[in-house]
Amino acid sequence: MTDLAPPRAEIVVDVAAIRHNVRVLGKWVAAGTSAAALGEPAVAMMVVVKADGYGHGLEQSARAARAAGAAWLGVATVEEALRLRAAGDRGRVLCWLTTLGDDLSAAVAADIDVTAYSVVELDALAAAGIASGERPRVQLKLDTGLSRGGASPAHWRALFDAAARLEREARVVISGIWSHFAASDEPAHPANDAQEKSFREGLALADSFGLDPEVRHLANSAAAILRPSARFDLVRCGIASYGLDPAPGHTPDLGLVPAMTVQGRLALTKHLDGGAGVSYGHTWLTGEATTVGLVPLGYADGIPRRASNRAEVWAGGRRRPVRGRICMDQFVIDLCGDELRPGDPVVVFGPGTAGEPTAQDWAEAADTISYEIITQVGGRLVRRHVDSGLDGNESKEQR
Repeated sequence: MTDLAPPRAEIVVDVAAIRHNVRVLGKWVAAGTSAAALGEPAVAMMVVVKADGYGHGLEQSARAARAAGAAWLGVATVEEALRLRAAGDRGRVLCWLTTLGDDLSAAVAADIDVTAYSVVELDALAAAGIASGERPRVQLKLDTGLSRGGASPAHWRALFDAAARLEREARVVISGIWSHFAASDEPAHPANDAQEKSFREGLALADSFGLDPEVRHLANSAAAILRPSARFDLVRCGIASYGLDPAPGHTPDLGLVPAMTVQGRLALTKHLDGGAGVSYGHTWLTGEATTVGLVPLGYADGIPRRASNRAEVWAGGRRRPVRGRICMDQFVIDLCGDELRPGDPVVVFGPGTAGEPTAQDWAEAADTISYEIITQVGGRLVRRHVDSGLDGNESKEQR
């Protein structure tokens, strides 16, 4: 420890919570899979660490996931995959979003599985294999109804034909075939059945071309928890690995623990008379005399302005409402007459175990999803990693 003053505001990430969540998800998926009961190989776990580990730190999240048994890590970009390799990770990594000009040869040389959506991308990866001297491992992504990345059904035959040819020529290894749900957070949505049916048709077509990939995968966090039929060989758990609910209102209580806490210290407290306007535009007026506190965080740090007058924080042992508009660097909370002091701690959101708001609470206040809350927070905040020992390991601060 040092004698430095505490930071103005910080993001604290408990890596033990990530390990705990990954283990819980792995047990849930294994328990609900008929293959396990038949003695067949268990469904593998991929933990998605894209977007700097959903704001939790790419390398630290990856290490926690591996320690909890994740056989795979998932990232969006080649750069993210190469960061994992630079940090010493040598396990299986899937990258799924490449663009013209990406260094595919570096990805292939680093033993990264790369996704192809088209014959053009397949050919580019085969060329990257020649340049790197390695045989690329390629996963084919099918668009089964999300209408985003992936090959549309009209192009599946051409994609499978090219993939089978390149594999016969020993120019690539087709290591996986996969797709992604559009509405798995709404279990009754008809798109879920339609997409799973489409995916199974795609797998059957791939088989007719002689393709036999190592892994077939469709389920993200919500589907991994709620839709056992969609688990196939591998599930991809992103938001749930960080302790947040992928399908609010539908997910059973698995005991997931949010890993991120955003906290700071009051910069100022003051008394206001009744009828005083607070922050830009005076969108909130004091009904009677009160005390307010100034939190030194704003939308430049990822605190959503849309949550103005709607969100709450934790200070002085209770929830305190945000009053007035959230500004670029600061926002005001109502202390309701309580005498807090500058320097007193404020928790913007955390696990919720002490009564503090959660990222989901802020998402609802901002009319968005928890994914956006945790991935956009940052700016000038310091990020610190701790290990609480939640999962039985010794508690310590990460350096």
